[in-house]
Amino acid sequence: MKVLVDTSVWIDFFRDGKNSGKLDLLIDENLIVTNDLILTELIPYLRLKKQNKVIGLLTEISKNEMNINWKQITDFQTLCLQKGYNGIGIPDLVIAQNALQNDCGIFTLDNHFEMIASIINIKVFK
Repeated sequence: MKVLVDTSVWIDFFRDGKNSGKLDLLIDENLIVTNDLILTELIPYLRLKKQNKVIGLLTEISKNEMNINWKQITDFQTLCLQKGYNGIGIPDLVIAQNALQNDCGIFTLDNHFEMIASIINIKVFK
């Protein structure tokens, strides 16, 4: 199973790498994927820090195609609100939908994805 690496994991990796062992293993096994939303969250900051080599490496990772189904996102958000999950943002729902569409797990440090996984069938790795 491919694993979509969430922005939170990459930020941790670039800062202090507390979870780098897990990410290194996924990279070594060629299991990681990304998408344009995650890259859009990461690249502007990396550009400001002139981390062009890192940007190049990130853009070489296999990418899931983004096919946003807004009705499904609306349904997901409705289910979240019904469960009392008021703080889940649309970007997290889009990432979850992308993982679902591409039969990927999500490697994240963001607790929102565990909440999302309780309403839709995605596998979350921490």
